[in-house]
Amino acid sequence: MPLPLPTATNRAVVTGASSGIGMALAAELARRGHSLIVVARRGEVLQELKERLESQFRVTVEVRACDLSDPEKRAPLLEELAGREISILCNNAGIATFGPVAALDPHYEKSQVQVNAVACHDLVLAVLPGMVSRRTGAILNVGSAAGNMPIPNNATYAATKAFLNTFSESLRGELKDSGVNVTLLAPGPVRIEEIVEEDKTFVDRLVPDRFWVDTTYTARVSLDALARNKMRVVPGPLGQAMSVAGNYTPRRVMAPIVGRFYAKLGEGQAEG
Repeated sequence: MPLPLPTATNRAVVTGASSGIGMALAAELARRGHSLIVVARRGEVLQELKERLESQFRVTVEVRACDLSDPEKRAPLLEELAGREISILCNNAGIATFGPVAALDPHYEKSQVQVNAVACHDLVLAVLPGMVSRRTGAILNVGSAAGNMPIPNNATYAATKAFLNTFSESLRGELKDSGVNVTLLAPGPVRIEEIVEEDKTFVDRLVPDRFWVDTTYTARVSLDALARNKMRVVPGPLGQAMSVAGNYTPRRVMAPIVGRFYAKLGEGQAEG
């Protein structure tokens, strides 16, 4: 089933649209003619995105500045979307931490669960009944290759992405022949563009350039996969390797290996 056709009244929703994959998804959807509702905390960045996309692609872009980590603040958004004609939902917003859970900020860890898992679930529950009743719709959930395995020093993030990975693939089974497509995007490391050496962060230096995937490419192949109702799309060599390792390597073997890598990320984050 192809993606729903854009109309004057329907909207594609992209969360986490102020940067990275989310911004690239919004731009790619606009390029394909879809009017948008873009969601993120940074309203000023969304306003700049709105002006750029409306000028470049002649679509309508609605801005919703919302902190998805706060159930009370996201409630009005959920109520609005439940009553709108939402054709496509891109559940992209997400945050991550590195290091042992006992040493991390408990409030931020709870916020991570809210953004990465609970808010995504809420958004699906808000828009799905309308999609099913119209017998057309598409949902792209941005999970992660990290959700395929236990990852010490990245425990909360990996667990939330495991939820989203499993929820997405389970939802597909329920929506067979409903007219609603569901695709899981499970990328490895993604960035906007090549970075010169002096501007590289600790993470940029730890992960070789050949393993990074461009956000524009990721958005394009993800929406192409969603149009084909493909179950999972995993762009990039590192994401593909992590998916294979998570599915076929014994967890007692993989967990210590990836745990040491993510411990280094935590050390670099603390130093930065």
